Amino acid sequence: MNSSFPNEYQKVSPAGGDLEGGIPPVILASKSPRRQELLRLMDIDFRVVLKDVDESYPEGLTPPEVALYIARKKAEAYTESVTDEVVLTADTIVCIDGLILGKPETPGGAVEMLQRLSGRVHEVITGVCLLYKGTYNMFFDRSEVFFRKLTDTEIKSYVDKYQPLDKAGSYGIQERIGLIGIERINGSYTNVVGLPTEKVYAQLLSLSR
Repeated sequence: MNSSFPNEYQKVSPAGGDLEGGIPPVILASKSPRRQELLRLMDIDFRVVLKDVDESYPEGLTPPEVALYIARKKAEAYTESVTDEVVLTADTIVCIDGLILGKPETPGGAVEMLQRLSGRVHEVITGVCLLYKGTYNMFFDRSEVFFRKLTDTEIKSYVDKYQPLDKAGSYGIQERIGLIGIERINGSYTNVVGLPTEKVYAQLLSLSR
C-alpha cells in the first residue's frame, strides 16, 4: 500500500480477489457506499482514497459531457500521486426536461426533485474515468427510468427516512422509493445505482492487455 496518501482507508477485499487475475490494482476515488458495494460484488480488489474536488462545470456542455467532465476532474487530482494503480472515478447525473438534477441541498429540494420526476421518464447518466499510467480512459452509460405517479406522502416519508441528499435526483433505485415507484428501466440497472459495472469491468480488463 502506498503510504503517501494521508486521506485513505482500506476496504475489506473480496474473497479471492480479482477472479481474472489480470486487472491492475484499483483505487476507488469515491465515498459512495453503493459504488464500493458494486466493486465488492464484482470480486475486484480495491481501496478507497478520497480527495476534495470542486465538481463545478462550464456552461454549454451536454449531460454526458458534464458527467465525463466531472469524472475526469476527479481523476486529475490523483495524477501526481498514483502510478501503477488504476484510479476509478465516476459522476452520476439525472436529467429531465433538459435540466440536470444534481444532489439536493435540502430536504425540501429533494421533495421538489422527486415531484418533478413523479409520473415521468428521466435519464440517468454516469460518466466514468479510469486513470492508468497517465492516460485518462473515459466512457459513459445512459439509462431511462420510468417512475409511476408518486403521492406527496410517499415522497415526503421517503425523504424524511432516507435523507437522500447524497444522491443525484434525490433517490436511490435500491431504496424504498425505487422499489415501490419505478415501473421499469431501459438500460443498465447498475448505471442507475451509480456505476455501469459491465462497461467498467470490460475497460479494466482492456487495461491489462
